[in-house]
Amino acid sequence: MAGGWAKEGAVQDQIDASVEDAVARAKSNMYQGDSAEFCVECDVRIPERRRVAVPGVQLCINCQAELEKDAKVESSFNRRGSKDSQLR
Repeated sequence: MAGGWAKEGAVQDQIDASVEDAVARAKSNMYQGDSAEFCVECDVRIPERRRVAVPGVQLCINCQAELEKDAKVESSFNRRGSKDSQLR
């Protein structure tokens, strides 16, 4: 149910845009290329099972955990919303 100047379905359009942005961001963070045999950060051998499970992996589990712990949390607000939906 849209109100004001917003068209019908505007809320769902904003939700869809937010989901599409999150998927695109996640895809851009995925590994690409060949897996490294040794971690690029600490030079520890990366287990074969991890290299098979995560194609293109470059970090050992410990370094990956540290990287993800320090990662900035992205905003969950849709910045592409129409001006009409922001006038409410």
